[in-house]
Amino acid sequence: MRLMVNGKDTHMPEGINIFELLERLEIKVREVGLAVAVNGEIVPKSRYKEYILKDGDSVEIVNIVGGG
Repeated sequence: MRLMVNGKDTHMPEGINIFELLERLEIKVREVGLAVAVNGEIVPKSRYKEYILKDGDSVEIVNIVGGG
């Protein structure tokens, strides 16, 4: 299926969830500093394994990095 991930056309298997998408993109799920939105709606981390992505979904992944 086709997803738009951070503005890039990306192909993934049907039925993939957010957690699996992050694993395939080699993004570690941390307690803090990571946010995922699907079609403009933030998805809580507690739902990453149950939220099944659909063909054409737009996914934005943001890593928050602290600094000084």
